[in-house]
Amino acid sequence: MIEKLKELRNKTGVGIMDCKRALEEAKGDIDTAVEILRKKGIAKAEKKLGRITKEGVIGSYIHPGEKLGVLVEVNCETDFVANNKDFRKLVRELAMHIAACSPLCVDRGEVPENVTEKEKEIYTEQARRTKKPEKIIPRIVEGKMEKFYADNCLLEQPFVKDPERTVADILKEGIAKFGENITVRRFVRYRLGEE
Repeated sequence: MIEKLKELRNKTGVGIMDCKRALEEAKGDIDTAVEILRKKGIAKAEKKLGRITKEGVIGSYIHPGEKLGVLVEVNCETDFVANNKDFRKLVRELAMHIAACSPLCVDRGEVPENVTEKEKEIYTEQARRTKKPEKIIPRIVEGKMEKFYADNCLLEQPFVKDPERTVADILKEGIAKFGENITVRRFVRYRLGEE
């Protein structure tokens, strides 16, 4: 049992008593215990989402060939977490994700209104061309807008290293792991020769 406890602690970074309870609940199965801890951690993370984040780091990623680069500001609550190597690894992975997936903004609240309106206009016209009944066009447009946000808003994108989870899910797991709120404040993506 002690070996399993050590293994679970190394995998999750969670306290010993929480690991022990999770292992007991999972009847000794480490994978189930990891899942239990993730679920509990994400629930705790939800409560921390509103807390103020004034510390953090600016992370960077330069793609091989040096023609693509990203700067991202990720905030947390304390400099203790900001200086943690696992937090910095998370920031780097976010920068790599931004390089690979080219989001337009952090979340849907940052999408300029003119862009949103233009997309809705395009989707409405597309739906009308398919001769769909007028009453279902708003639902079609809404569905296409959700897809637009998932493709273009960082927090809603499937995480490049694990497409089963979104970037927001990865952040919530970080919040659970570090015990502090974590936010992506802003980013910029540079490609050589682009405006």
